[in-house]
Amino acid sequence: MTKIALLGAGGKMGVRLATNLKGSRFTVDHVEVSAEGRQRLKDAIGADCVSEDAALAEAEVIVLAVPDRLIGKIAHSIIARVKPGSALIVLDAAAPYAGEMPERADVSYFVTHPCHPSVFPQNVKDGERDHFGGVSDPQAIVCALIQGPEAHYALCEEVARTIYAPVNRAHRCTLENIAVMEPAMSETVGATLCLALREATDEAVRRGVPEAAAMDFMLGHIQIELAIAFNIFKEGKFSDGALHAIREARPLIFKENWLQAVFSPEAVMASVKDICNPREAA
Repeated sequence: MTKIALLGAGGKMGVRLATNLKGSRFTVDHVEVSAEGRQRLKDAIGADCVSEDAALAEAEVIVLAVPDRLIGKIAHSIIARVKPGSALIVLDAAAPYAGEMPERADVSYFVTHPCHPSVFPQNVKDGERDHFGGVSDPQAIVCALIQGPEAHYALCEEVARTIYAPVNRAHRCTLENIAVMEPAMSETVGATLCLALREATDEAVRRGVPEAAAMDFMLGHIQIELAIAFNIFKEGKFSDGALHAIREARPLIFKENWLQAVFSPEAVMASVKDICNPREAA
């Protein structure tokens, strides 16, 4: 069996991963620095933690389930104790893309991140939706082998499929691809626009629209508008009135050349560096 060291096992993400690794073909040593986290893990899956030194001494794969801004710092703190020929998996592209990872040619680096279940779900079981992923609703994942032998790609993808299960697709990408998708595409643009949609809904309520009516109207329209925009509803088209409203609204809402301002290599690099070292970038 492949031995995994799961660092940050008692955090919110760590417990999710530990739960999915339980019962898999992998043997897991759980590492958690906080007493609260150790108890959370114990309550969730009945697992005890071991010391970081003990876990790293035996690990063939190390998974860092830690906050994005700490990935580089923690990688530097453990790298001297990582066995040659092992693989280090991180769950976000910011630190490696920003050059925050330590130099270690005999250790593979691999990044993986969940896409989260789609707003247009397929093969979803009856009952409550698993919006985040990793419990019941299938999700895709993205993966990149940053350095190391090709054999480690297959091993690390298997680990990624296990920790994020159920997984319906694993997309092999480059590190740059993943950095473009997050933060630029999904957070800088996607999350910002999602909050703008909520602000617009709240503004409608402030202007007298019943809250329940506004929520139903916005969420229903988001669904059909996304289906048209992403060609999910292939026969769907925006009405002439909607197209006119879109043309009129774009210069009011978006700056000229906003895509270049967000997606240029310089902008993406500045964003990931700000994630890793927010006070330094400021």
